Amino acid sequence: MPEKVAFLTGRLAERPLRRLLETTSLPCVPEVIVMPIQVAALMTTSWIARHFTLPPDHPRRVELPPDCDWIMIPGYCEGDLAEIERACGVPAKRGPKDLQDIPLYFGQERRREGYGAYSVKLVAEIQDAQRLDDGALLQRAAYYRESGADIIDLGITPGTAPGNVARAVRLLKEAGYTVSVDTLDPTLIREADEAGADYVLSLNGSNLELGRQLRATPVVIPDADGDVTTLWHNAEQLWSWGVDCILDPIMQPISFGFSRSLYDLHRTRERYPDAKLMMGTHHLSELTDADTTGINALLMGIAQELNVNFVLTTEVAPWARGSVRELDIARRLMHYAVTHGVPPKRLDDRLITVKDSRLHYASEEELREMQAMITDPNVRIFIDGQRIYAFNADHFVLGTDINAIFAELEIDEASHAFYLGHELTKAQLALQLGKNYTQDEPLRWGYLTVETPSAHKKQKRVRLTARRRGKP
Repeated sequence: MPEKVAFLTGRLAERPLRRLLETTSLPCVPEVIVMPIQVAALMTTSWIARHFTLPPDHPRRVELPPDCDWIMIPGYCEGDLAEIERACGVPAKRGPKDLQDIPLYFGQERRREGYGAYSVKLVAEIQDAQRLDDGALLQRAAYYRESGADIIDLGITPGTAPGNVARAVRLLKEAGYTVSVDTLDPTLIREADEAGADYVLSLNGSNLELGRQLRATPVVIPDADGDVTTLWHNAEQLWSWGVDCILDPIMQPISFGFSRSLYDLHRTRERYPDAKLMMGTHHLSELTDADTTGINALLMGIAQELNVNFVLTTEVAPWARGSVRELDIARRLMHYAVTHGVPPKRLDDRLITVKDSRLHYASEEELREMQAMITDPNVRIFIDGQRIYAFNADHFVLGTDINAIFAELEIDEASHAFYLGHELTKAQLALQLGKNYTQDEPLRWGYLTVETPSAHKKQKRVRLTARRRGKP
């Protein structure tokens, strides 16, 4: 018979833990014990043991299920497991720090059935689209589509002469794209609509009457004063005319009302639970001196919680390149997390680009034991999060200055020196950024990682004969 295991948790983690245990076939019979605490990581072994030994009529007493074989506590809980074992009379084990790793604890691959589904459509804007020739326009649209965009948005500069917009719309429609056009100019809106545009950004009080005539689905926005109530009025007017529309409260940059924008978006969703909503992320990703991976992930999480239907972005700023692909990854991550009631953690680490999600280091003691067994001159390189280690049969060098490390290794053959310079530089970079380093393997950069060609892997460890300086 499989063992019966009692999984201890707190109130906040109860739901995701039960969902995990229900959807994962573990080699045990699981029982969930919810301790009288919100955050399970704050429990200690003595605190847990005390709750099992309270008087039977005590309201906070916790009972162990009958025939329980052993207890698993969260990995963050500190203290001596023997305290729990004495109180309960069964073995206690410390599980993983992340409940999503419980299947791995039992030797199983984590199951993520349905991962990859999403509900948000991505709209990628080509700014100043009317200025691009046909080849450049198609090339940019293809890049966005390959990155995950569902809709190609043509950003049109005010004052654009008639004709250019229609040309761009027809070109993309003939190539099979879903197209939106971003302009407030009534003439250009009509032109885009007649050319076959699927969406028009944007209508407000200044041009709302166009909504009666359009075949395209309009995106409605607040009037010039930015008051979200004007958005609501504009949308309700379109609906009264029988015109379907998408509501965009307009996300403002930080320092210009970002927090208010979130409030307005939330209020709009509460006011119109079934309306189609749009959120622009580029006012944050393009106007903030920060890597876009985290910004895009966070904004997509907000979009998913509020059931936003469309997310608009662009890639103009150099640091914002890759935003469409990042949002494509983020919409899948956040869809799974929200629909399954779990944190967006340990599900898909492709948006962790600069640092690594898990670190694996060997200790100096382990590395010295390794060196004691080496009989050849080939240099091995490791890091431990604080220092770089480089050693062979004759040398054991450690430190943070790669020039000093290289000098102590006494390498004078050109190809070996080139190899070690390359590997030591990688190790130093990993040390600075908080990444893992594995000799002869590329550093991992999340979704930006370029996999090493197999031909290069076959040439690994061609470092082999490091000669001592001054010896033949």
